[in-house]
Amino acid sequence: MLKEAPGQRLKTLAGLADQRSLMNSILAVQMTEAKTDEEGNKASSFSWRLGGGRLLQDEATGCQKLIEVDDERKLRTFYEKRMATEVAADALGEEWKGYVVRISGGNDKQGFPMKQGVLTHGRVRLLLSKGHSCYRPRRTGERKRKSVRGCIVDADLSVLNLVIVKKGEKDIPGLTDTTVPRRLGPKRASRIRKLFNLSKEDDVRQYVVRKPLNKEGKKPRTKAPKIQRLVTPRVLQHKRRRIALKKQRTKKNKEEAAEYAKLLAKRMKEAKEKRQEQIAKRRRLSSLRASTSKSESSQK
Repeated sequence: MLKEAPGQRLKTLAGLADQRSLMNSILAVQMTEAKTDEEGNKASSFSWRLGGGRLLQDEATGCQKLIEVDDERKLRTFYEKRMATEVAADALGEEWKGYVVRISGGNDKQGFPMKQGVLTHGRVRLLLSKGHSCYRPRRTGERKRKSVRGCIVDADLSVLNLVIVKKGEKDIPGLTDTTVPRRLGPKRASRIRKLFNLSKEDDVRQYVVRKPLNKEGKKPRTKAPKIQRLVTPRVLQHKRRRIALKKQRTKKNKEEAAEYAKLLAKRMKEAKEKRQEQIAKRRRLSSLRASTSKSESSQK
C-alpha cells in the first residue's frame, strides 16, 4: 500500500475543504432563493460571499441578487457587526452611495448558518427544538444538538445576507430597477381591508385577489382563496348562541349553588340540633347518677 507524503495529504484535504465550502455557498444561495419564492417574494435580497459574495434583497421590489466581492477592504465595514444591524453601504462602490442595508444572516465556509443571539465569532453546539431558527424538527417534540455560527460578522463567512432598508441615489441593476409581483394576495379579511383601504361596512369578498389558472385547451378560469376571519351573519349567529349558552350556564350554576347552600344550611342545623340533644342527654344521665350516689351514701 502506497503512503502519501504529509505535504501531499495536506494539499488534498485543503482541496476537499475548498470544494465543500464552494458547494455549501451555492446551496445557501439556492436555499435563500427558494425560501423567498415560497414566501411570495416578500423581500428582495442580495448576498455577498466574504472573500466572495453577498446575497442582497430589496423588500420594496421583491428581488434578490448575488454579488461577488473580491476586495476584502470593501467588506471591512461589516466586520464586528451583529445580525439586524443597519450599515451604510457606501464603502462597496459609487453605485451604492446612500444605500443602507440590514444584516439578516449568513453562512460560514463550512455552510453552518448564523444564529441571532449567539454573541461569538465561532461555532457553538446548541440544543434546539421547535420554534428555534436553524432547526426544523422531524418528529413531534424532537430536540437536537446542532452546530450554529455566532451572529457577529467576520472574515470566515462565505455568504452574508443583506436587506436594503434605505434606497440610495442610483438603481442597482437586477435589484432595485425591476419589480417581482407577489405570487399570492392577502387571505385574511383585515389584511384585505388594509390593502384596499376598506371600511367595516364594505364587502371584502368583492376585493379578493384572484389567481388566474390558464391551461391549454381549457377555458380560462380564476381561483380565489377562502377568506379567513370573515364576519358573516352565520358567524354573528354562532357568537350570539355562544353568549346565550354562557348566560344559561351562569344562571344554572348560580341556582345550583343557591340550592346547595340551602341544603348545607339545613344539614348543619340538623347536625347542631342532634349534637345539642346528645349533650342534654349526657347531662341528664350524669345528674341522675349523681343523685343516685347521694341517696345511697345517705342510707348508709
